[in-house]
Amino acid sequence: MGRGDGIVVLTGAGVSAESGLGTFRDRGGLWTRHDLAEVATPAGFAADPARVHAFYNARRANAAAAAPNAAHLALARLQAAGALIVTQNVDDLHERAGARKVVHMHGRLTGALCASCGARWDAPAVMAVGDACPVCGGGPCRPDIVWFGEVPRHMDRIDAALSVCALFVAIGTSGTVYPAAGFVQEAAAAGARTLEINLERSGGRFDRVIEGPATRVVPDWVAEILGR
Repeated sequence: MGRGDGIVVLTGAGVSAESGLGTFRDRGGLWTRHDLAEVATPAGFAADPARVHAFYNARRANAAAAAPNAAHLALARLQAAGALIVTQNVDDLHERAGARKVVHMHGRLTGALCASCGARWDAPAVMAVGDACPVCGGGPCRPDIVWFGEVPRHMDRIDAALSVCALFVAIGTSGTVYPAAGFVQEAAAAGARTLEINLERSGGRFDRVIEGPATRVVPDWVAEILGR
């Protein structure tokens, strides 16, 4: 067994922020320049799919130009030692840092989804209205993202992991949006220790809080866990 066995790590936007990918709260950031109802909901896509594709094409390009930071690299080492990484992020920086089998509860910018047959495939750099599904030939085709009002993915797997983990760690997330906001209580109720790593404490009910930038504190914490 590896030193990471029994650890479930939840990552949020704060992990990727130091790679240049903004959070919901960044002033002047990508999200603040758009009405989320228009670009991140099924209704918004139905009303103006071209606008939604343009928004996610920009996000896809932004993510592709970013590089994994020290926090991503450290978490990849922890995952290789047995930890499970669950992320709210839709970028692929965990994977590009070397992590495998990351659980993307909100989908992936690098994926495309057919709204007709449910097929999934790797998204091109630019998606457009009229793109045809490679499986059924229909559509509409949309980014493989969980929008507001939709159910996050892989919840059965996440709940199962939380029910048996020894340590639950939330990194770079405000912990205010459900269902992820309930993970700490779920893990604690099952007997796990809980840790928050964030720029500042969120106010959640964690046993321990480590404050500071992810690129500095996450590598130190992973080294502590791995014993080196």
